[in-house]
Amino acid sequence: MGSLSSERMSLLQEKATAIRRDIIEMLAQAKSGHTAGSLDMADVFAVMYFHVLRHDPANPLWEDRDRLILSAGHICPVRYAAMAEAGYFPRAELATLRALGSRLQGHPERKYLPALETTSGPLGGGLAQGAGMAYAAKMDAKSWRVYIVTSDGEHQAGLHWEAVLFAGKNKLDNVVCIVDRNFIQIDGSTEQVMPLEPLRDKYEAFNWNVLEIDGNDIAALCDAADRARSTAGKPTVIIARTVPGKGVSFIEGDFRWHGKPPTKEEAELALRELSTVGEAR
Repeated sequence: MGSLSSERMSLLQEKATAIRRDIIEMLAQAKSGHTAGSLDMADVFAVMYFHVLRHDPANPLWEDRDRLILSAGHICPVRYAAMAEAGYFPRAELATLRALGSRLQGHPERKYLPALETTSGPLGGGLAQGAGMAYAAKMDAKSWRVYIVTSDGEHQAGLHWEAVLFAGKNKLDNVVCIVDRNFIQIDGSTEQVMPLEPLRDKYEAFNWNVLEIDGNDIAALCDAADRARSTAGKPTVIIARTVPGKGVSFIEGDFRWHGKPPTKEEAELALRELSTVGEAR
């Protein structure tokens, strides 16, 4: 895709900020949900929906679309916000997050929202699903790619590493695993609960192409997607080092916001901060 123009960069930054604002409003309305990871992945989802993915909101089941799987289903507010921003459904529907009968449940439900590729909940299964899809695409000589967004905490699940083996063995270069490396999970630091480092070395040992980047740097994300696309014979993992709660100062870096929504007052403070993002650039 080449280097980003200043106009394109500004558009992606604006989309990421809009997604963060919607996340705060959704979670405050629902009084339930996961804040830190949703906020820190806003840049990733802005880049995916508005720069990387081959997709059509008017035809969500288009056969030749790229597949995007959210394995870390608990951060679905970021995906819902990005999808609404992209035109998959009206933004007003975001206010129904986690409500009884809503299409926007606390974990993605494919049967309610066909634009989703999978129903996710139990952590660790997304890469296995995505690798299976990518293997089928290879068998059918299809050109679409599979992107799987994972949390770092779910790398503590054995199923994930079985899928890493499978994708490496079968040279699935149409697979891109994006790791939200924010170093937190519900009980604290990943490195205290169950250390993951050296994460890069582990993937390389399983015959993966490994890219480590600042996951809140839009230019770096776009460049990594380009590099993944040009890599042949190996699946790619993008270890995206992010700041939990990115964009809201009193949330950033605090693991206690992993599964806590903002109160009405906290949401107002957060929205005021986010409203100044464009002015600061």
